[in-house]
Amino acid sequence: MAGHDDIHSIRPWRRIERRKSRKIRVGKVEVGGDAPISVQSMTNTPTTDVEATVEQIRGLVEAGADIVRVSCPDPESTAAFAKIVKAVDVPLVADIHFHYKRAIEAAKAGAACLRINPGNIGSAERVREVVQAAKDHGCSMRIGVNAGSLENDLLEKYGEPCPEAMVESALDHANILRDHDFHEFKISVKASDPFLTVAAYQALSEVIDCPLHLGVTEAGPYRIGTVKSSVALGSLLWAGIGDTIRISLAAEPVEEIKIGFDILKSLNLRTRGVNIIACPSCARQGYDVIRTVEALERRLEHISEPISLSIIGCVVNGPGEALYTDLGFTGGGKGSGKMYVSGKPDHNVNNEDMIEHIVDLVEKRAALLRAEKAAAE
Repeated sequence: MAGHDDIHSIRPWRRIERRKSRKIRVGKVEVGGDAPISVQSMTNTPTTDVEATVEQIRGLVEAGADIVRVSCPDPESTAAFAKIVKAVDVPLVADIHFHYKRAIEAAKAGAACLRINPGNIGSAERVREVVQAAKDHGCSMRIGVNAGSLENDLLEKYGEPCPEAMVESALDHANILRDHDFHEFKISVKASDPFLTVAAYQALSEVIDCPLHLGVTEAGPYRIGTVKSSVALGSLLWAGIGDTIRISLAAEPVEEIKIGFDILKSLNLRTRGVNIIACPSCARQGYDVIRTVEALERRLEHISEPISLSIIGCVVNGPGEALYTDLGFTGGGKGSGKMYVSGKPDHNVNNEDMIEHIVDLVEKRAALLRAEKAAAE
């Protein structure tokens, strides 16, 4: 049973032509090419606290994370990283800065990917050792360029962080890896400024075919960080640029996964969970739309199957929105409203029973989708 909103996906003005990039692997996850755009986050527990870090990773996976990054700043962390890898079932990226030995230790410990800048880890011999470790242990790499930590020579050349400087830094690092016959890498060129972020990725996408990891770095607290990330990543993804994303919020990491999927869902690039379409409410509403939507959002957070749900306060737009959603509720009068199933009016529901009834219908639909998927597999 395909989702009822699949009717939208055939419209040419809803299609996104993705940039052609080569495909790499981050553990079991394919990145680039025709692979789905993956969503990732990063732990913020001390890596040496294995139990807390594993618990946080499992929470991220439950929210839908495809890839999780873990910082490895010292030998104790890479030792703990080896235990963490064995305790979770998701590809882990080891976040490495400056010290080449940490990269080698993380590769040996089971990292699926190393987040590293080859130019920051020292001599050519050290780079060679890291590349060899990655080859020996099946690691890919991410070259992570940030506007806030550009090389001094590039800042002197360009006078300030700019798209040209970020792209030059990325290409310099890519050439180091390619000189060592290593091609399993992706690149990010992040800035806290959405304009700079978009311009850098646009320029980079035109001169290299590797997968691109999108993100606005240090985007800020939950609300403004979500807005900045949505503006920048939405623009890039709409243009077909981007193969994996991370939303960098000063908030709980699991929120980054939720926002990431919401951005992809809004662009019809991935459809995970319930997509709630709701009116902002007005004096015509037949029930408290805002409180109802808040309750439904909480109650349906556990659903991972792609289901569309319209919650509209009155009959002005309700029937029209319900026409293109799997399930819909439109407020009426006298304490009840109309329930729509697969775009068609189906039955009336009392307002006081509405939330429980909708949750029940969504859960039953999700169970049916799971059964159909299992049968198909």
